Amino acid sequence: EVVTLVKKLAKTSHSPALAQLASRIAAVVKFGAAGGADVFEKIRGLITDMIAKLEKEMSEEANEKVYCDEQMSKTSTKKAELEDDVAKLTTKIDQATAKSAQLKEDVQEIENELAALAKASAEMDKLRMQTHADYEMAKADLELGLSGVRKALQVLREYYGRAGSAAMLQSDESFSSMMQQPAMPDHHSKAAGAGGSIVGILEVVESDFATNLAKEQSEEDDAQADYEKMTQENKITNLSKEQDVTYKTKESKSLDQTVAELSGDRDNTASELAAVNDYYAKIKDRCIARAEPYAERAARREAEIKGLKEALGVLEDETAFVQRKSRRSLRGVLAAR
Repeated sequence: EVVTLVKKLAKTSHSPALAQLASRIAAVVKFGAAGGADVFEKIRGLITDMIAKLEKEMSEEANEKVYCDEQMSKTSTKKAELEDDVAKLTTKIDQATAKSAQLKEDVQEIENELAALAKASAEMDKLRMQTHADYEMAKADLELGLSGVRKALQVLREYYGRAGSAAMLQSDESFSSMMQQPAMPDHHSKAAGAGGSIVGILEVVESDFATNLAKEQSEEDDAQADYEKMTQENKITNLSKEQDVTYKTKESKSLDQTVAELSGDRDNTASELAAVNDYYAKIKDRCIARAEPYAERAARREAEIKGLKEALGVLEDETAFVQRKSRRSLRGVLAAR
C-alpha cells in the first residue's frame, strides 16, 4: 500500500524523485524481506529522508523567494531612480544647449550690428569731413568776395565823398562863380550819379555775401552739432552692444561648461544604469523566468510532503499490524509447546 501511495503521489506531482523513491521502496519490499532485514524500518528511513529533503528544498525555495522579492524590489527602485536621473540630466543638457545656441546667435547678430554701426560711423565721418571741407572752401570764397566788395565800397565812398564835398563848396560860391567863371561841365554831375548807382549795387552784393556767409556758418554749426550728437549716440550704442557681446559670450561659455559637466554626470549615471539593467535581467532570469511559479512549486512541495507523511502513517499502521500478528504467532508457538 505504501508503494502504491508513493507511486500515485509521484504521478500526481510529476516528480521523478518520488517515482525513484517508489521504485526503491518496492525493491526494499521485494529484496529486503528475502534477506530478513527490517523492511519497515528501511522504508521509514527512505520516506523520512525524502521528507527531509523536500522540506529542505522548500525552505531553500522560500529563502530564494525572499531574496528574489528583495532584490527585484531594490533593483527596480534603483533602475527607476537612475532612469529618472538620466531623464532630468538630459532635460537640463537640452535646455542649456538651446540657451547657449540662442546666446551665440544673439552675439552673432549683435556683432553684425556693430559692424554695420562702424561702417555707418565711418561713412558719417567721411561725409562730415567732406561737408566741412566744402564749408571751408565756400567760406573762404565768400570772405574773399566780401572783403573785395568792402574794399571797393571804401574806395568808391572815399572818392565820391570828396566829389560831393567839392560840389557843395561850389554851390555856396555859385553866385560869384557865375559872375566870374563859366558853368561846370555836364559830365561831372553825370559821373557823380553813376557812382552812386555803383555803390548801391555793391552794397547789395555786400549784403548778399554777408547773408550767404552767415547761412553757410549756420548750416556748418548745425551739421557739426548733429554730427557730434550722432557720434555720441553711436558711442553709447556701440558700448552697450559690446557689453552685451561680452556678457552673452561669457554666459554662453558658462553654459557650455555646464553642458560638459552635466554630460559627464549623465554618462556616469547611464553607465550605472546599464549595470543595473544587466543585473536586473539576470535577477529576472533567476527569479521570474521559470516554467513553474514559486506559489505552484510551494503548493506542490507541500502536497508531496503531506502525501509522504500519509504514506509514513500507513507504514506505521502496517508495522503495528505486522508486529501484533507476530506476537500472536509467537504466543501460539509457545502455547503449543
